[in-house]
Amino acid sequence: MTGILLLIPIALGLGLLGLAAFFWSLHAGQFDDLDGAALRILMDDDGDAPMEERL
Repeated sequence: MTGILLLIPIALGLGLLGLAAFFWSLHAGQFDDLDGAALRILMDDDGDAPMEERL
């Protein structure tokens, strides 16, 4: 019984910490451009350079 009295506040505290981190990331603009990173990986920055020049 004493274990549950210790674990419930810890679980609630961690849940509130996660929720606070989520709201902070929303406020900081982490979710503003969801498609940019997905499309950025498809871009070719090297152009048509031969493979030896890319290394």
